[in-house]
Amino acid sequence: MNRYSRRTLVLEMVMIFVALIFAFPVYVLVNLAVRDPSDTSSPVSPTTSPTLDNFTQAWQEGGLGGALINSVVVTAVSVVIILAVSSLAAYPLARSTARWSRGTFLLIMLGLILPFQLAALPLYQTVRDLGLLGSIWSLVLFYAGLQVPFTTFLYVGFLRALPRDFEEAATLDGCGPLSAFRYVVLPMLKPITVTALVLNTVSVWNDFFTPLLYLSGSTQQTMPVAVAGFVGQFVSDWNLIFAALLISIVPVLAVYLALQRSIINGFAGGLKG
Repeated sequence: MNRYSRRTLVLEMVMIFVALIFAFPVYVLVNLAVRDPSDTSSPVSPTTSPTLDNFTQAWQEGGLGGALINSVVVTAVSVVIILAVSSLAAYPLARSTARWSRGTFLLIMLGLILPFQLAALPLYQTVRDLGLLGSIWSLVLFYAGLQVPFTTFLYVGFLRALPRDFEEAATLDGCGPLSAFRYVVLPMLKPITVTALVLNTVSVWNDFFTPLLYLSGSTQQTMPVAVAGFVGQFVSDWNLIFAALLISIVPVLAVYLALQRSIINGFAGGLKG
């Protein structure tokens, strides 16, 4: 039977201290988001008369409704394409022993080594020539190409650790490569799929530079760009900024709370694999 020791007490105190460090920025964020603009006290001081007017004003003045829909559409479509393309590409790369497999894998990995900033101008010109500037589909195209190498790398590493027994049994039963992947391999990829889902969702949702570049001059915008619109050269209404930040956090937080158990299991299984 484990006994409560001094070491346990010290570990609990350390964990509480770390939790307070992470909770402090969240407290400041919420505290300022519900504070009346006329209250100029310290951000650390608790708000005595909280108000929700900041959220209403931020929603109306920043056009957060359209920005929220754009962010949801861009993130959802991009992540689905990334996961589908990466998993299908990783399967033959992980299972084939031919020379082309290794060469193709190394070619894809160049996408991890070369920074996308080097191709920012050619990519912008390509998107312009395709007539996609100012359209959210330019972002989908960009994110799909940017994140596929990293996600393929995750899938290949996970697939190489999986045994081939079930696939060989499915082949003996008459399944082709695609059928074996769909009915046998894909269910076993759930841990790494959830891990890739979370990493890509956070990356796409929080990106600021790409929407600012490709949607500039249009009425379309995503949440990070809409929130940045509250920051001016001479005036910055921090109460509205923090209220808008809270609004932008809600969708991702809701998804996390709904899939909390799957996400935790997915991270554990994906990292272990």
